Amino acid sequence: MSTESPLLPAVSSFLSSPRQLLIDGEWVDAKDGQTFDTVNPATEDVLVQVAQASAVDADRAVVAARNAFEAGSPWQRMTPRERSHLLWRIGDAIDERAEEFAQLESLDNGKSLASARGDVGVAAELFRYFAGWATKMEGTTIPMSVPGREFHAYTRREAIGVVAGIVPWNFPLTMAAFKIIPSITAGNTVVLKPAEQTPLTALYLGQLLLEAGVPAGVVNILPGFGDAGAALVDHFDVDKVAFTGSTEVGKKIAAGASKNLKKVSLELGGKAPNIIFNDADLEAAIAGAALAGYFNEGQCCVNGSRLYVQRDVFDEVIAGVAEAAKAIRVGDAFDPATTMGPLVSQEQHEKVMGYVRGAVADGATLAAGSADAAADKGYFFSPTLITDVTEQMAVQTDEIFGPVITAIPFDTEDEVVAAANNTVYGLAAGVWSRDLGTAHRVGGKLRAGTVWLNTWHADDVTLPRGGFKQSGWGRELGSFGLDDYTELKTVIAELR
Repeated sequence: MSTESPLLPAVSSFLSSPRQLLIDGEWVDAKDGQTFDTVNPATEDVLVQVAQASAVDADRAVVAARNAFEAGSPWQRMTPRERSHLLWRIGDAIDERAEEFAQLESLDNGKSLASARGDVGVAAELFRYFAGWATKMEGTTIPMSVPGREFHAYTRREAIGVVAGIVPWNFPLTMAAFKIIPSITAGNTVVLKPAEQTPLTALYLGQLLLEAGVPAGVVNILPGFGDAGAALVDHFDVDKVAFTGSTEVGKKIAAGASKNLKKVSLELGGKAPNIIFNDADLEAAIAGAALAGYFNEGQCCVNGSRLYVQRDVFDEVIAGVAEAAKAIRVGDAFDPATTMGPLVSQEQHEKVMGYVRGAVADGATLAAGSADAAADKGYFFSPTLITDVTEQMAVQTDEIFGPVITAIPFDTEDEVVAAANNTVYGLAAGVWSRDLGTAHRVGGKLRAGTVWLNTWHADDVTLPRGGFKQSGWGRELGSFGLDDYTELKTVIAELR
């Protein structure tokens, strides 16, 4: 670990004792006393032991959330303006402890400190953005009349109830914020299940929420494994499940939620196409392609992992992206020179290596990177660029979730649009062309929830995100992000 970034005292203190579950405003052990280790993926050392929630603990948390949601509770007595002030206060508190959150995120997830700091900033801004919406979830007033009778009719938005948020390990704090913030903005209560690989910043956020004045039971946090998440999905007193993760798990959640028709929102897998036309600004497109594919160690569902380049500039673009890949510094997150940390776990490390080895065995060529580990210890993997790929190869069709880009040349617009859309996913896509007519025309043909034109990963908390096809249901963030966290009620009263 670099001496330029020693652990802050608050972080050392947080890691000095086992971490517990947050249920009903209290830190408690799992009912059966089970714990699990959370590991630093750069060193493979255990950071701290964490309580392992079971189905019994899930029920305890749901009961607490339900009680906190009921009429007459401190949470229900809080006005929208008070919720707004609370959300803003939390955003400021995160900013005040930004480096503590960033260090915990880097230790637990492996991403560089610079990247983790960016994630923390997004989380803080999300709280402040949604603070403004807490007082603006208004319905409509509709005058009605029939001969001889007058009515007053209106709609109103109301909280759904208990929300189960289940989040992945690639952006632990940000994804926790994605589920908690719109839930409590709308007046719901939450049971959050962080990924077992990365529970620490969610637990640290829980500590901050209590200090900020969030009433007991409003936010409950259950680190643990799939059985805890499944118990939440199956629980008949959970009114909505908000999930981010793989399409495979998303399908299971949708099936489980159907037992009592609870509401479901899903942000699932992606295999985003990134299209570079021969008239593109190649310097910008090459840098953009490297960012699209290698951002966050490649562990990002909207990364541009399928690169399509018009044939007469294919060799130039491949040489440029390969050079960019080789310039990326892979190393420990706390080293200021590091631009790419390790993958999150041994399981993910082996999965990514397996896909690259399979591609090479099938006849693909490595233009950059390797099919082997990048270090003897830690889950490091070099940014990899693969050519001579066919559309049928697993490395081309499957979501790998690692720093791997596949590249295929194309000749015509119709050809590349058909290839880009030939996937079960539809989360993101990108087009590079100096001709804005081409960029917008092709972007309009791509079946994806987010389409970037002459850029990649440009984003803002005011913009909704989500996917087409098997990339999910619903949208998160922006004004649309509250729709899935509220019920719409119509009231009609006759005037006498």
